[in-house]
Amino acid sequence: MSALMFEKVWLDKNLYNDAEKNYYESLNKMDNVASLAGVPNTEIQTKLNRLELENSNLKKALDDLRKLVISLQARVESIESTGEAQSKAVAPKAQAQAKEDQESDDGVDLFGSDDEEESAEAAKLREERLAAYNAKKSKKPVLIAKSNIILDVKPWDDETDMKAMEDAVRKIDTDGLLWGAAKLVPLAFGIHKLQISCVVEDDKVSVDWLTEEIEKIEDFVQSVDIAAFNKV
Repeated sequence: MSALMFEKVWLDKNLYNDAEKNYYESLNKMDNVASLAGVPNTEIQTKLNRLELENSNLKKALDDLRKLVISLQARVESIESTGEAQSKAVAPKAQAQAKEDQESDDGVDLFGSDDEEESAEAAKLREERLAAYNAKKSKKPVLIAKSNIILDVKPWDDETDMKAMEDAVRKIDTDGLLWGAAKLVPLAFGIHKLQISCVVEDDKVSVDWLTEEIEKIEDFVQSVDIAAFNKV
């Protein structure tokens, strides 16, 4: 039973006790008034009639309150008995579920156990699965990190043969280097620079090495700058 229900029953019982107490006090007052002198008195008689009416109403209220308390007690007992019955019904189900979960945890360990002897068949099955996994993993393509680089190759002057310079740059060849498109970009005073792109594998070709190799072409190349650098 909820705390609110208990509080209501307790309050109703207290109201009943107070009402009963007031009822008997009223009766005592009536007896005291009746014991007064036997001289007829209209005012006393009126008070007596009023007290009798109040006592009658109070008695009826007491009877209604008594019935309410009895009804509440019966309801509380019914709720308590229902709760106990449900608890008894749920307990076996919970125990059965716990037993079932424990039995499922005691199943076969596919990966073997340190505390149990591994059978030859289980060991063979595990080795076959590991071999299949390793074979599948080895067939997966390895991701190669690459970069797209645009280089600005500057000549010495406007008399530099730009076509010969481009050919010399493209002769630089190594594993992981792929040259792309090239074009001439005006600088000043009729001088053009060679802007050439390439794709390199990061693990095989470094940018520093590539710029150093181009700057070794001293007959054509004055300097090399990196115009753009992007990961592919």
